[in-house]
This record gives sequence, structure tokens and C-alpha cells, in this order.
Amino acid sequence: MNARTMIAEESDERELLRARLAGMWGSVAGSWARHADYADARGAETTERLLALAGLAPGERVLELACGPGGLGLAAAQRVGPEGEVVLSDVASEMTAIAAARAADLGLANVSFRELDLERIEQPDGSYDAVLCREGLMLVLDPARALGEIRRVLRSDGRVALAVWGPRERNPWLGLVLDAVSAQTGAPVPPPGIPGPFSLGDPDALGALLSGAGFAGVRVTELAVPLRAGSFDEWWARTSALAGPLAAILASMPEEARLALAARARELTAAYRTPDGLEFPGITLVATGRRDA
Repeated sequence: MNARTMIAEESDERELLRARLAGMWGSVAGSWARHADYADARGAETTERLLALAGLAPGERVLELACGPGGLGLAAAQRVGPEGEVVLSDVASEMTAIAAARAADLGLANVSFRELDLERIEQPDGSYDAVLCREGLMLVLDPARALGEIRRVLRSDGRVALAVWGPRERNPWLGLVLDAVSAQTGAPVPPPGIPGPFSLGDPDALGALLSGAGFAGVRVTELAVPLRAGSFDEWWARTSALAGPLAAILASMPEEARLALAARARELTAAYRTPDGLEFPGITLVATGRRDA
């Protein structure tokens, strides 16, 4: 096998993997629709920080990537006003459909929706004043390529503002779920080659990625985002419904194994129990940069 054939086969494999990942997120879109208001409340502080860093002004054109049910992009639409525009996009069309329905309920007329891949943003060069992405970049196969695409579609002096989850050990609200699944199945979660929710949890590495993509004025800061739930059952049902890979794994398990997994997770949450339910610490990394002329 020559080098060209190997590169072609590797490319084909990555395309198939991208398609699988898109299908996985599409399969949990129904859960995200049911929990959209919760997702907005959970991400409210992150949303406000991102919007402040992006410095959106009336009349600007904004792109949201990996929009999910669209909470961030819908909030941005109110910042840019009727003379501005926000394009909400996701790799899963099922997600953009949810965002579109929510926009219609809010009576927003300055929004549109597209199915876009972060690593291959099919938009013209220099077509946006700002790009937003909340908890999406860490899930792509090639974040450096995605950042290069983000820079390409920004106008001169355009801004990017994004958030990714911090280190796994500082986000036990999700980290211990992955630990429980790994212990139950005897396999790492996510599996090798699949980017996980904490893949960009090193702030120095994240900053280096943005600088390497050509962004200027790069800044990465931490934001505390604790998670509270009224009970274990509430937290487990919501987390297992919204976490794409976890939902797929649970769906493939027989009932006995699912119950055993829930029991294991219950034990792991003991340190986070309070009289009011569960309270977990959480950290997100918020990053910003701009495209120079």
C-alpha cells in the first residue's frame, strides 16, 4: 500500500466517523428539545460571558456553531437587533430544527439556520463579524482545522468567543459518569479516537490552538459553573439523556446492566450529596481572540 492510498483510506475513515458523530447528536436531539430550557439555565452564565467578550453591536452578522437547541444564538439575536443577523448552525439538522422552532416561538425574524460542520464551514470568506461556539469545539476531530475555518469566515477584526469544558477532575458532574460507564463496561469512554468533552480542558493548550490558527489578542479564562440537582434520579435522568455517547451506550445495554450502572453512579455521587440533593463543582474555559486585518 503506497502513501497516497493510506492517506485516502484515512480520510475516508474520518469522514465516516464524522458522519457517525453527527448521527449520534441527531439521535439525542429529542432529549435536547425536552430539556432546552434547562440547557439555557445551565449555560446562562457562560452565555453572558461569551456575549460580553464578543462585544456584539446592533447590525452585526453573527455565526453560532454547534448551536444545539440554540440558546446562545437566540440570545445573540437580541443583541444585534432587527438590523443584524444571527446564523445558527449545527452538524445535526435535527438540532437546528429545534432552534428554529424556538426562534419562531420568540418571534425572532433576524435569524436563519444552516447545517454546518465546524471543520468545513461552508460559508464565504470574511462573512461574519463574530463567531460563537459554546461547548462544541472540544467534540470535533480536528479542532485546529475548525479554528482555521472560524478565522477564515471572520471579517477583518472579527471576534471569536467560545467555551469548552475544563479538566475532567474539576467537572465531576460529568466526569464521574464517564468513570462509572468505563468501570461497568470495561472500556474507556469515550473510546480511543473519539474526542471527549474534556479534550480541550488545558487552558494553555487551548490558547496555543487559537494562536496557532492565527488569532490575535487570545485570552483564556476559567468560569465556575456548578451544577445542582434536586436528587440523584433527576441528575442521572437528565445527564444520561443529553450526553450523546452515554445515551447511545445506555440504549445498547440490557436493563440489568443499566440498573447496575445507575447504582454504581449513585455510589460515586455520595461526596456531592447535600440536604437539598446534589451539588457538583464545574469549570468551563472561555476563550476569545480576533482576526487581524
